[in-house]
Amino acid sequence: MNTTSLQTPIEYLKGVGSNRGEVLRKELNIHTYQDLLYHFPHRYIDKTQYYKINQIQPNSSDIQIIGKITHLKTVGESRGKRLVADFVDDTGKIELVWFRGQKYFRESLKINVPYVIFGKANWYGQNISIAHPDMELLTLHEKSLKVAMQPIYPSTEMLSKKGITNKVMVNMMSQLFVEQKIAVAETLPNYILEHYKLISKNEALFQIHFPQSANKLALAEFRLKFEELFYIQLQLLLKNQIRKQKIKGYVFENVGDYTHKFYNEVLPFDLTNAQKKVLKEIRNDLGNGAQMNRLLQGDVGSGKTIVAFMTCLLALDNQMQTCIMAPTEILATQHYNSLYAFAEKLNLKIALLTGSTKTKERKEIHESLENGSLDILVGTHAVLEDKVQFKNLGLAIIDEQHRFGVAQRAKLWKKNAIPPHILVMTATPIPRTLAMSLYGDLDISVIDELPPGRKSVKTVHRRDGNRLKVFRFIKDEIKKGRQVYIVYPLIQESEKLDYKDLMDGYESIAREFPTPEYQISIVHGKMKAADKDYEMNRFVKGETQIMVATTVIEVGVNVPNASVMIIESAERFGLSQLHQLRGRVGRGAEQSYCILMTGYKLSEDSITRIQTMTSTSDGFEIAEVDLKLRGPGDLMGTQQSGILNLRIADILKDNQLLQAARAFAKNILSEDSKLELPKNQILKRNYILLTKDKKKWQYIS
Repeated sequence: MNTTSLQTPIEYLKGVGSNRGEVLRKELNIHTYQDLLYHFPHRYIDKTQYYKINQIQPNSSDIQIIGKITHLKTVGESRGKRLVADFVDDTGKIELVWFRGQKYFRESLKINVPYVIFGKANWYGQNISIAHPDMELLTLHEKSLKVAMQPIYPSTEMLSKKGITNKVMVNMMSQLFVEQKIAVAETLPNYILEHYKLISKNEALFQIHFPQSANKLALAEFRLKFEELFYIQLQLLLKNQIRKQKIKGYVFENVGDYTHKFYNEVLPFDLTNAQKKVLKEIRNDLGNGAQMNRLLQGDVGSGKTIVAFMTCLLALDNQMQTCIMAPTEILATQHYNSLYAFAEKLNLKIALLTGSTKTKERKEIHESLENGSLDILVGTHAVLEDKVQFKNLGLAIIDEQHRFGVAQRAKLWKKNAIPPHILVMTATPIPRTLAMSLYGDLDISVIDELPPGRKSVKTVHRRDGNRLKVFRFIKDEIKKGRQVYIVYPLIQESEKLDYKDLMDGYESIAREFPTPEYQISIVHGKMKAADKDYEMNRFVKGETQIMVATTVIEVGVNVPNASVMIIESAERFGLSQLHQLRGRVGRGAEQSYCILMTGYKLSEDSITRIQTMTSTSDGFEIAEVDLKLRGPGDLMGTQQSGILNLRIADILKDNQLLQAARAFAKNILSEDSKLELPKNQILKRNYILLTKDKKKWQYIS
């Protein structure tokens, strides 16, 4: 059968029909022969061994026996009724039991004819029984596909209800390979097959469904995993390459007065080596004529803002305007405040545009943007409004970009005839494996060291029973003139519960820290924006010593004087959230502390999260643990995990293979960027086929 017939609707396969076809479509998204072919088993049972009845041990797992049924009888009344068969070989006797389908089995089972049975042995005293065994006549067993490892396919409740058992799935696969003689075209060139000693695509697909040995199964898995990861990386690298060729960017040739003056006279500290490396990568991007599209990753406090500002100066040295966009008003205001002092020393004009900017001020900003007198605009989503027009926008910096939709980011592109260079920043460390698959089409820079002299935050775990000691510690810190955050979890399903937790907590803290000696701010999601800002500002100015809040302060407030972060019910937070919250302290010169408060009953995952937080402050290490606990889909949110709906590879377990596949794809494109060499025609053909029909990406393995 040739490859085109893989598109045959599934109901035409012998043994399927319209009813089963409908269930397969709904439950497993299997519409065609090809869909069935790529419905891979998720585990295997070893069927290489045949047991004699006298070899069965009390702790045996699934076992396989050749023997005969000598007698059939019905036992018990009404609900306890069951069909029991005596099954013998030349060493002994066991019972086979059926609680369901008794009429069918009574009529179809043959007496004194050799069968091969397979199932789990149960011991009752000295008697052994197997309930609902898999059964096959020995004559058919000898003719059927010889597999050492029996495939077990993913199933659903509805499939079981409709009688589409694992045995039925195996029979369908058997139909594909034996009767239809399925043949699939090779999708990798010979030089890749030889380099990695890969088996053919056809052989791999056969062995994944009907492995003849554990070794052949391993070869099949390796082949299919490599191909899946290789084509994803090839797609991402080509996308990046095509974008660089097609989308021209402004060439920033000059490193001029603004940059030199800032570096030599204004910058209050030495840049770290990591910051210097990243700036060099950015300068290369800005000078090569293609539009920059770079992701800048850096842990909380690693100095991304300075890198962003120095990138703005490169644009200004080349007579271009810049804009910095942040997801919240608090964060935008913080960026504006921290950059304003620098801009003033360089005689640069900088403005802040948010939803609460007054109409008169807004009008002035619009005018100065259009006539080119405004150099740097810092803002929120308000920057994206159609009214906001630049004279010559050369660079757009987006902070915490996962908070902005693709359509919103695209609006920035349209602010100019030539799209501005884009620098995307995030303080959420993304594990290398995930970054390679999700952001493989972006160039990635990482600031992986903290500025010198910055003390890491001491993190400890305390149970509810230690609360009084924790309160005493807070009082000692406040006496030293420090400020404290106390954060409560926010779980959307239960706003009432969250609010109650927060208010109960606030009341007990207010009792323990009475006025006028102590002042407390409170911030939560139900407050009006103006009230929230008022309370935040009181804390920022040092008018209150304690900030009781939900996770609204996760990204934003920079209060160098705050030295203690207490996270209540820390077991209810994810690792990345805990890490972000901890990043709110440790911003000043003093030693800072993070106290994780929990109850006594903790799940294994919660214990892992708490232990990770107390043992490391490395955001990338934390992100790797988070990825292992939650998996790629959960970590990135469903809207970004589409490309990670992998059929056979696992970006965690197959991390090394992913890196090898990416490196190999990179080498191929560096030698033959358009895949024009004869040896790469198979790659080009397959790539065009895959990109033409987005649905086909699910078949790359």
